Amino acid sequence: MHAPAFAPSRQLLRGSPRCVAYAMRLAMSWAVSALPGIAGAHVIDPSAPPPSWLSWSFDPLVLSALAASLALYALGYRQLRWRSRARARVQRDRQAAAFLGGWALLGVALVSPLDGLGAALFSAHMVQHELLMIAAAPLLVLGRPLGVWMWALPPRWRMAIGSAVRWPPLKTAWRGITAPAGAWLLHAAALWLWHMPVLFQSALLHPWVHTLQHTSFLASALLFWWTIFRHPGGAAMLSLFTTMVHTGALGALLTLAPSLWYPLYVEPSAALGFDALQDQQMGGLVMWVPGGIAYLVSALVMAARWLDERNAAGATPSPGAP
Repeated sequence: MHAPAFAPSRQLLRGSPRCVAYAMRLAMSWAVSALPGIAGAHVIDPSAPPPSWLSWSFDPLVLSALAASLALYALGYRQLRWRSRARARVQRDRQAAAFLGGWALLGVALVSPLDGLGAALFSAHMVQHELLMIAAAPLLVLGRPLGVWMWALPPRWRMAIGSAVRWPPLKTAWRGITAPAGAWLLHAAALWLWHMPVLFQSALLHPWVHTLQHTSFLASALLFWWTIFRHPGGAAMLSLFTTMVHTGALGALLTLAPSLWYPLYVEPSAALGFDALQDQQMGGLVMWVPGGIAYLVSALVMAARWLDERNAAGATPSPGAP
């Protein structure tokens, strides 16, 4: 048998207050330090020159977060692969490939010229958000990084965190936000609330609000896709279909709106030769069409696999059949 992802001692499994507090402090410190890296995006600066189509964003916090996540995954992957049998190694390799794909897309969204253009063009900002929520998030979930990262940590840290995640209040909260309905609601709420003009424009002006926006987008998308892959049946198909509908509705509202939702884009988009209203329409189309297609294709793939599993189960003869 292979070692489990968490191997806490009996004392730690009892969840002593000191161990739980230590693990929670550790988790919180990771979360706080990762926030600027996750959301290290540009904000509108009226005094700044227009962004270049070739200017990359080498924010030290973003690069540090990306480098740390990749290094931890590489260390944990090496530990797990060394302990795995041949068949399990193939699965580990597939998960690693998925993680690398998601990690690379995070880099495209947060480091490439797309990041700087998002402060001047609403359409570029929408492409960035779609990359985070529809492309990078599912690949990162398929890579199962949490367990791999754990194996990159010292054994005592793994035991402390293993105890913390068994803390009853935390387990209860986790069940709520990872239930299909809970994850769907969080994902939908993040999308609709942050596209309200007052909140969206606040994110364009204040870096900490932009940090919160991108963090909530990515975190809610990770939870959403985690429940999709964990419940690959009717619940997943319903979540994907209804998400396609409500995100398409938001994209349609942006595309067909007769006036600007976000006037802060007027001057930056004009500096690049774009009309702000047309730019808003393009951004709405990005959410409406490519985003809708991504959810639809995912739902169809889920449906095909679900039907294959049902057909295979129905074709299996019962033990007493001749």
